[in-house]
Amino acid sequence: MAKIFGKDGAVMKFGKRNIIIVCAVLLIGLAVYLNYLWYYDSVSNIGYGDNNMSDQAGNNPTGEDLNASVSAEDTSSAYFSATQLSRQQARDEALEVLEKVVSSEDALDVTKEQALEDISRIAAEIEKESNIEALIVAKGFEKCIAVVNGENASIIVKSDEDLVSSQIAQISEIVYTSAGILPANTKIIRK
Repeated sequence: MAKIFGKDGAVMKFGKRNIIIVCAVLLIGLAVYLNYLWYYDSVSNIGYGDNNMSDQAGNNPTGEDLNASVSAEDTSSAYFSATQLSRQQARDEALEVLEKVVSSEDALDVTKEQALEDISRIAAEIEKESNIEALIVAKGFEKCIAVVNGENASIIVKSDEDLVSSQIAQISEIVYTSAGILPANTKIIRK
């Protein structure tokens, strides 16, 4: 094992800044992975768009229940909007840190190369997701969110009724032709 600390306790060869950059890249990767697990793996537990505020009868002059006026359509639209916004924010933050690593003069070449590869991977996943979403919407689904993570994909479609086998096959075919992801690695969820 190579010695990292010198006689005076200073970090040799790698430098403190490079170690911090490597740790930041690893943390971003972990954050993206956890974001995927928490927000896309168990869609039924997300709760986006739920109206958790209650209205007291004395505060509502009409006397009607305001929570009842929030339709399933509004909740579903809010879910899709919130999920897309959350995904975009997480990616923007990751790309910002990766771009800082690439532009840093103190970063190791290996670290810069890894950051460039991560930027390229994220850009490719964004393109695949956009293509999948556009094609699924073109097939008649009102809304769609595609989440591509390596060799796996999760597809969330808005549908009032359960999906029939022909719709599932159609979505799986779109995912396979657009991203090369096998149907066995594609999870299709109706919202």
